[in-house]
Amino acid sequence: MIRVITPETKCSRMKYVNTDSLNGIPGRCLEEKSVFSFRCHSDLSCYNRCCRNLNLFLYPYDILVLKNSLGISSDQFLDRYVDVVLREGNFFPEVLLKMRENETRDCIFLSESGCTVYTYRPHTCRLFPVEQGFVSDSDTQKTRFIHFFRPPDFCLGSREERTFTPLEWVQNQGAEEHTKMILLWAQTKQLFQNNPWGNEGPMGPKGKMGFMAAYNLDRFREFVFGSSFLKRYRVRPPVIQSILSDETELMKFGLSWIRLYLWGIQTIDISIR
Repeated sequence: MIRVITPETKCSRMKYVNTDSLNGIPGRCLEEKSVFSFRCHSDLSCYNRCCRNLNLFLYPYDILVLKNSLGISSDQFLDRYVDVVLREGNFFPEVLLKMRENETRDCIFLSESGCTVYTYRPHTCRLFPVEQGFVSDSDTQKTRFIHFFRPPDFCLGSREERTFTPLEWVQNQGAEEHTKMILLWAQTKQLFQNNPWGNEGPMGPKGKMGFMAAYNLDRFREFVFGSSFLKRYRVRPPVIQSILSDETELMKFGLSWIRLYLWGIQTIDISIR
């Protein structure tokens, strides 16, 4: 199901900012050696409250990890656990985790004892209450990670004594691989600041192909190996072997293909024959 939401909708998602607009971002901006205090545990009265009434955006790697942890296909995960939304003024659909239709709108994976997929939880949940973004330096044209410490008002974990730097927090939460993959996705997603679809829009044939390559790896694998794909595109043999056996490599390849398919950006791994 596709639904349109307005830019004002509350959400947890990656931010793109430039160096001139950092002061306008909610929360405390954390530099590389900044220190913050946080510890979440079941003795806090607010425990699990952050898992309710969310608009939680999922990144492609989140879906890969979650669908494998549940032992289901990408199709099944997308059908059961997400809403696909198209924000006004955006040129690529985004994916939100479903909430239960109860009074408190609990996360679909929340139980009385806590998160049922905690080991495989999405990137946003891993880093909470830290949010990641990308800061673009207009002078050097370089992009780097930036972090914001942004616990909600009800959160008591920020009153705990344990301290972290942003890097220590990423490592503590086992988010290193998520962060690498989300950086690759963000670099692709940033290209969608301009409309690549023409008159057909993001829900046309090209849009559906792009969405498949990003979010539906099982279908994308079938497309690569079950169609004329390898006759139309030049792919290095080592890459073919890696994407046959490794879904993370398949996702990286899918993002490269999106950039080639929509913008003509070729790499040493994939080009047009």
